[in-house]
Amino acid sequence: MDTSDSKITFDEKGVCDHCNDFYQNVEPNWHTDARGKEELTRIIEKIKADGKGRDFDCIMGMSGGSDSSYLLHVAVKEYGLRPLVFHVDGGWNSDIAVNNINVMIDKLGLDLYTEVINWEEMKAFQLAYFKAGVANIDIPQDHAFVATLYNFADKYKIKYILNGGNISTECIRNPLEWIYYGTDMAQIKDIRKRFCDNPMKSYPFSSVLRHKFYLRYIRKIEVIKPLNYFPYIKSDAMKVLEDEYGWQPYPQKHFESRFTKFYEGYWLPRKFGYDTRKVQYSSLIVTGQMTRDEALERLKQPAISDEDAKHDFEYIATKLGISVDELQRYFDQPNKTYKDYANQEAIFDFGAKILRWLGVERSIKR
Repeated sequence: MDTSDSKITFDEKGVCDHCNDFYQNVEPNWHTDARGKEELTRIIEKIKADGKGRDFDCIMGMSGGSDSSYLLHVAVKEYGLRPLVFHVDGGWNSDIAVNNINVMIDKLGLDLYTEVINWEEMKAFQLAYFKAGVANIDIPQDHAFVATLYNFADKYKIKYILNGGNISTECIRNPLEWIYYGTDMAQIKDIRKRFCDNPMKSYPFSSVLRHKFYLRYIRKIEVIKPLNYFPYIKSDAMKVLEDEYGWQPYPQKHFESRFTKFYEGYWLPRKFGYDTRKVQYSSLIVTGQMTRDEALERLKQPAISDEDAKHDFEYIATKLGISVDELQRYFDQPNKTYKDYANQEAIFDFGAKILRWLGVERSIKR
């Protein structure tokens, strides 16, 4: 991490606050030894007991990425869970992602439920974010994925959601100016009001208060992150997936979506100067899965080559129903931040403090 995070600070030894946050607040509370195994076993037993007599004992969102894929493997093969595999199709699945989902579903003998987001609504929503000039143009996809999964679990009274999020590869977090909260409804409404004329009657909206507090504490829906309870080494996990399922790797984390590939590989670094690989590699460095020198060497090359960038630029414009020139105008317009629009940052900060006090959140830096 460097000063492309405008709020980064360094101590007298030159260590940044991202690393110090990990060493002081995350690592001491992260147990992947016998304590973690015992806790996970207790959770699994509770899920199985509550799921007796049901077709499924939990639900799990599946993107086709390495984390969710490995979690599915572990949940079924090692712990004998019976998840309903849930996929949200926002219109941007890569062929590799579709194949990775299908090979795992087939070999594990599971059911896959796919929720397809209305494309005209998704398109209008994404164009609104381009027009707004903010960095996080992936909010329309992210919000749909989270809201749809939670809404489904609530509707069908599924009490446990398995989540592939993990400390091992995600302990260093993207700064807010890079990727702002995807469930800030005040900001979403403001951007829609200014730049979107589609009423979006079927798009699945969900506020942070609804899914962080109401669904969690009133409806008693629990989000479980099993990968945090045992050693999770990404390279080893990917080898297991390739050997057992014929699963195919991606060039970079989150590249299972063609839009996210364009957004994180091209739009963020070239328009805003934010390279999410710095966050991803930093997580692997502090957890001992990559050396700093290796990360710096990889960062010498762009995430997407100029040739691929040109092709992706044309593909994104065509898919969104606009010209390449119009997309280029959005690229060239002045950059905005989430602070330029209505937002609930203060509420999110207060909520994060409460969750840390409750022991739900560990990291402070964002």
